[in-house]
Amino acid sequence: MTSEPFTLVVDCGGSGIKASVLDLAGTPHASVVRVATPYPLPPRRLAETVVGLRDRLPAAHRATVGLPGMIRHGVVLATPHYVTRHGPRTGTDADLVAAWAGFDIQALLADRLDVPTLVLNDAEVHGAGVVSGTGVELVLTLGTGLGWALFAGGRLAPHLEMSHAPFTRATTYDSYIGEPERVRLGDGLWSRRVRRVVEHLRPVVMWDRLYLGGGNSRRVSPAALERLGDDVVVAPNAAGIVGGVRAWTMPR
Repeated sequence: MTSEPFTLVVDCGGSGIKASVLDLAGTPHASVVRVATPYPLPPRRLAETVVGLRDRLPAAHRATVGLPGMIRHGVVLATPHYVTRHGPRTGTDADLVAAWAGFDIQALLADRLDVPTLVLNDAEVHGAGVVSGTGVELVLTLGTGLGWALFAGGRLAPHLEMSHAPFTRATTYDSYIGEPERVRLGDGLWSRRVRRVVEHLRPVVMWDRLYLGGGNSRRVSPAALERLGDDVVVAPNAAGIVGGVRAWTMPR
């Protein structure tokens, strides 16, 4: 191995888990490897899955893992997908809820990977890959559900699970613009919903820049993006991986 620290970056989603190894400049040193997220998924099975991906990649000096849910100092307070029996929006398993609540996934992964390991919310890792470090910057990731990360002067704010907040009397942000609604409505009508969400959040956050990331950000229609204004941009697809390098130097 070279003296330059290489970083194993793992992006854990509701439907897939992908990983690569990058140098300090964020240049990949291997193609991204991916597996479908296995269910049911207790913490140790997730660790086995991450180790399996690591074994298909060049050696690294450290690791960054992005997980969905409320992660604080590497400890899972809640995770929406991994407590379900068969994946997102299937029945919740009480044993999985108990297994994940308060689990120090960072310590387990550091032990299994045998390198220093940083575990953050997946939207926070994504944000680390795109924010400029100037002003107030909000990152919304559009995928299985809605991810959220807020930065001020490049410093990560305490995490908020905005996906669980009510958007209407009957829906949360997550259920309003998550993947099932995109599939049901089609990209055009779903894009209008994304625009509505952004406009609801604008007076609450008053950001200098909003980044739309995640796998579905590319599906937001050009017409909806144009109406959102110049302070809203689509983040690069690779941000969720590149952010795993920058996360190590990010003030928080």
